[in-house]
Amino acid sequence: MRFRHPDGSTVHLAYCTNVHPAETLDGVLAQLRDHCEPVRRRLGRDRLGIGLWLAKDAAHALVTDPSALRGLRTELDRRGLEVVTLNGFPYEGFGAEKVKYRVYRPDWADPERLDHTTALARVLAGLLPDDITEGTVSTLPLAWRTAYDDARAEKAQAALLTLGERLDALAELTGRSIRVGLEPEPGCVVETTGDALAPLTAIAHHRIGICVDTCHLATSFEDPDTALDALTTARVPIVKSQLSAALHAEHPHLPEVRAALAAFDEPRFLHQTRTSPTLNSVRAGGAPIASGLRGTDDLGEALEAGALPDAAPWRAHFHVPLHAAPAAPLTSTLPVLKSALTRLVGGPHPLTRHLEVETYTWQALPPDLRPRGRTQLADGIAAELTLARDLLTDLGLKELP
Repeated sequence: MRFRHPDGSTVHLAYCTNVHPAETLDGVLAQLRDHCEPVRRRLGRDRLGIGLWLAKDAAHALVTDPSALRGLRTELDRRGLEVVTLNGFPYEGFGAEKVKYRVYRPDWADPERLDHTTALARVLAGLLPDDITEGTVSTLPLAWRTAYDDARAEKAQAALLTLGERLDALAELTGRSIRVGLEPEPGCVVETTGDALAPLTAIAHHRIGICVDTCHLATSFEDPDTALDALTTARVPIVKSQLSAALHAEHPHLPEVRAALAAFDEPRFLHQTRTSPTLNSVRAGGAPIASGLRGTDDLGEALEAGALPDAAPWRAHFHVPLHAAPAAPLTSTLPVLKSALTRLVGGPHPLTRHLEVETYTWQALPPDLRPRGRTQLADGIAAELTLARDLLTDLGLKELP
């Protein structure tokens, strides 16, 4: 979906296909048929943007076989789909029964991460619509925080510098500018937007910046205006933004709130949980986390007695559907998304032109909230995109055909 910003530029809205993960190229082609095109039809649009997630094997098949890449581009066109952004965070296995910490491997100190991201950039240059010259890729925020020492930090920085050189060469060769954004996430070396400033200003490459995920922003209790102002002041490019909402518990000390949270504790994904130390100064407990937060690596850990201070709200890294907040006594951080979006595209010029709805946890929701089959899933994704579209038009953007 495309929108005209009041300054005349085009802002793109897509949804991320990691919600229906596929490891192979055949699987990607099937998801276009079974999921993406049905969502487009529900929205009544001739064209729908999708943020493709391409696992290692699918990306390798596309980058090594020009005919396969042309075939995917043809299939996108045939189904009324377009791609300007890729999700390059998960490397493989995102559809496994247990993902948890695996999603952070390989990290930027491992050569496989550089090779994979380079392949994604090359693939994206071949998938961009004919009238678009800029694409974006979101990626791991360096590494998970444990086992990341000075030696690995040096390797990661060297890899990103090499990536910058490869992106420059790709632009010169193809005329397509591909930019890559580190995506801050709780528990990682770069947990917050503030954590991204030092490594990104050290690299200082105009094609390497940040991807702002509004669920992660909220989970880490970052104020959107403060965070985005700091990025702008530091001249860190906001490559793209993922529109997502976290799980919010206002009164985590209450038994009924803990019971409601427990329903979201599931075995597949990691649900880092945080609380603000400034609101918990009277109580101790909880592991110290980046930027002074208190937190645990997973929701189940937080629910253990005494594991985390509970005198102030908790937020958990669980991407809940944008249009359907959890039932009381829980809610979502949709207000944080709205505030961030206002700052991102509501000003005289957009801070980013690539927006991506990323609710990959539909099938990890409590059983009574999960979609029953493809039809309900497509309905839910279409409802999320409709909400995002309405937020953009409320900010003065005009939807384009």
